[in-house]
Amino acid sequence: MTIDLANETDVAVDLDEIHDCARYAMDAMFVHPNVELSIRIIDEAAMETLHVQWMDLEGPTDVMSFPMDELTPGREGALSDEGMLGDIVLCPTVAAAQASAAGHDTMEELLLLTVHGVLHLLGYDHAEAEERLEMFELQRTILLTYLASRGRSVEAGTIRIAPPSGRE
Repeated sequence: MTIDLANETDVAVDLDEIHDCARYAMDAMFVHPNVELSIRIIDEAAMETLHVQWMDLEGPTDVMSFPMDELTPGREGALSDEGMLGDIVLCPTVAAAQASAAGHDTMEELLLLTVHGVLHLLGYDHAEAEERLEMFELQRTILLTYLASRGRSVEAGTIRIAPPSGRE
């Protein structure tokens, strides 16, 4: 897997951790090893521009995903197709505010948003109640198992399933 990362802000972000989390999420979803992903870390002004342009919503948001080849998850014994998964754009200052409100650290929020973005790129959505439950349970499972694989213990109740109200 090729994961291209760029931090276009002055905020210190552990790009190695975001890379590892994205790779873990893609492995969990049986994504082909020849898939490409781009993750950009941007400031609130740039995120607001994208949010207005693509969602017609004012203000910055935490994460946006832009699928490219419309890949879908694979399954055990049958990996996804090869290609360009797409782009994930994260805003660390919005993530920091959400993390504070949720009672966990900013990096955990950025990891949650990374998993969220990967799932969106693979076709998951949360517009309908059934889709929402499936996506956010999967997101939670991937994030908690990723953190456990890194020797990090997170109280299960501190990782939110759904995005804050008014987001996405």
